[in-house]
Amino acid sequence: MTSKRLLLGTGVALAAAVTASAPAFAEVSGETAYIFNTFSFLICGFLVMFMAAGFAMLESGMVRSKNVATICVKNIALYSIAGLMFYLIGYDLMYGIDEGGYIGSFSLFWSPDDAAALAEEGATFDAGYSASSDWFFQMVFVATAASIVSGTVAERVKLWPFLIFVAVLTAVIYPIQGSWEWGAGWLDAEFGFSDFAGSTLVHSTGGWAALMGAIIIGARKGKYSAEGRINPMPGSSMPLATLGTFILWLGWFGFNGGSQLALGSAADAIAISDIFANTNAAAAGGVVAAMIASQLMYKKVDLTMALNGAIGGLVSITAEPLAPTIGNSVLIGGVGGVLVVLAVPLLDKLKIDDVVGAIPAHLVCGIWGTLAVPLTNSDASFGGQLVGIIAIGLFVSIASAIVWLALKFTVGVRVDEEDEVMGLDRSELGMEAYPEFGAGGSQRM
Repeated sequence: MTSKRLLLGTGVALAAAVTASAPAFAEVSGETAYIFNTFSFLICGFLVMFMAAGFAMLESGMVRSKNVATICVKNIALYSIAGLMFYLIGYDLMYGIDEGGYIGSFSLFWSPDDAAALAEEGATFDAGYSASSDWFFQMVFVATAASIVSGTVAERVKLWPFLIFVAVLTAVIYPIQGSWEWGAGWLDAEFGFSDFAGSTLVHSTGGWAALMGAIIIGARKGKYSAEGRINPMPGSSMPLATLGTFILWLGWFGFNGGSQLALGSAADAIAISDIFANTNAAAAGGVVAAMIASQLMYKKVDLTMALNGAIGGLVSITAEPLAPTIGNSVLIGGVGGVLVVLAVPLLDKLKIDDVVGAIPAHLVCGIWGTLAVPLTNSDASFGGQLVGIIAIGLFVSIASAIVWLALKFTVGVRVDEEDEVMGLDRSELGMEAYPEFGAGGSQRM
């Protein structure tokens, strides 16, 4: 099993393989493959970065209007912090690991070596890609994991303690577990664990961190009554949440397609095309399955279930978006959509308050998608996949719980009850997202 980063330099080799097997294709030079591989990283990285906007809009629509400005601040801040932390320590910690190892290098301040490729006379561009494009593509994945946490613990977590948690998650927790597979660490070398684009390494990691936060911080005031009643807390804007979901769906093409890690040959172009088709099919399957399941369970179609069904389908296919057929992808995504509908009421029974449904969509479907890999990829085994899921789940859960508890017993992680009732926009930011309609507004259109 080859690590994610080690695959980055395969564009030239893939081009040569295609030329050998299909003489109709002209041979691709090392520089041409380098350009196309780099271009793929940058374009797909742009798409994944745009997912930050999708998370911000989805979460803004799912929280109450008195917390919308705060959730926007958290989303733009967490993206920025993730980038700085991955530059400062995360990248080398994730990819500076010995093959079969457990942890990478704690070197500070990653710096690219692209200038060397241009300075070398007669350069062959053997690296296959620009180092900066590699760093950028990997960085936007880190931010995605942090975004998952934001929505779950919304409406009651303090701003700065949350951002401190994000800093630790993106600098240390995410890179260490990611190195075990994508950095050619022990899960990759010893167990053949396979996670193509991050059902577990990104989405379940964010989900485990979110679950620990939700448990330690507790539910929103009034969400669960003493009598066991669950009180719905409708979000501020379903159109905004729907827009956010469509943006995430679009960004996922970069998320999964870019994880092919090369565009230097016809084989790579075909693979990316297949990945796009399978990704789209899984999301569609997730939506339809979630709608049917919610109709059967609640006698009506729930829009939030349909939205999270799309995300659940996307997360489910992320662990292996290349090997399945389109039909397989619909089924894999469809199972994810059903799991979302089943997991939401289960969390409520356990009194775990997940504002946006991120734990069902990212954690539960991330586990399912990772377990489903051997169904279409014969190189993976159920045993190896299970070991990876358990190992990463335990590490991320324990590490996240330690950080959340340390924050809770030092600076505190939850806002005061009065501030929570008033809304975090006014208590944390001193402003409102919709001032005309707020408590102090004129109620004018």
